[in-house]
Amino acid sequence: MGAVFENQSQRDATRIASLENQAQEIERTLVNWRRLLEHQLTDGADVTNAGRDGSNQSIEENDEYYAPSHTIPDDSPARRTEQLISHGRASQRARRPARLWLLVAGGAALAGALVALLFLVVFTGSQAWPPSVARVQAEIATACQNPDIASEPNQVNFACAPATRQVLWVFSLMGSVNDASFTDSKTGREGLEPITPAQGGNVAWSLNLHHPYNPLNPVDSLEVAARAINNIIGGATLTGTNGHPEVQAGLEGSPANCALYTGSSAVTSRQGYPGKCSAAVTTQAGMGALVANIYQEWVVGASPATAQDAAVLFENAGNPGNPEVQAILKSLAP
Repeated sequence: MGAVFENQSQRDATRIASLENQAQEIERTLVNWRRLLEHQLTDGADVTNAGRDGSNQSIEENDEYYAPSHTIPDDSPARRTEQLISHGRASQRARRPARLWLLVAGGAALAGALVALLFLVVFTGSQAWPPSVARVQAEIATACQNPDIASEPNQVNFACAPATRQVLWVFSLMGSVNDASFTDSKTGREGLEPITPAQGGNVAWSLNLHHPYNPLNPVDSLEVAARAINNIIGGATLTGTNGHPEVQAGLEGSPANCALYTGSSAVTSRQGYPGKCSAAVTTQAGMGALVANIYQEWVVGASPATAQDAAVLFENAGNPGNPEVQAILKSLAP
């Protein structure tokens, strides 16, 4: 799983490098346009000044070169030919300024494109997550020190693994805007995790918390959230009221889910253990599908669209400037 997010970071870095290369290429093209413009201007000056030193006389300006030996009547064919030639020369002279204006316009367009691309390179990466994310990340670092976070008995620890623990602050951001004192008047839930206090208390029992569970304590709340997420993925083996173990399957206990997450439907199972995908989740698509399914299991009644929003934030944990991310964040703003 760590390789997936390392690859994602590399792709982000490659994208920025590609944009920077494009900016440099446009800048080089702009320089070439400027040089061509200067060359055109220089050529125009050379044509105008040609022959001033007598070595290359200008056909257009040296009257002696074209001085006729006699006067041509205004209505003669020769006069009409001369006028046609003169008009032709005038149009040629007029064409040069038009060409120069095209060069100027092209250079201006390239300059505008360069500015726009540089704006994209510089400012796309400058957008950041809400300040509350940094606070919750610090609280997650403390919560994940609990040795009982992993699911039992499969020891799935997706929620606190360094490469995937962003699932905790993403879900907290989606469910409570990272507000540890959040209270939902409709469902009665409190704290960062989107489950009721009673459910959180049941999960807290398996965490061996050092004091009674308090959903308004962010660290407690995140510990409960982490264990709940791991149980949703890996399942759990509990002791039933009859004293016998009861195996509760998680998302990875389904061959169809494993095919979606890993590309293989193979499930490993053994006596007393919930089923678990034989292959690891390694692709971005598989990771996104898993996170979306976790969210729908965790937040009862969550729509597929909302679950997909959670997956988008999870996948772009290192890219807050992503347009989809920014749109989601605006929708979450209180």
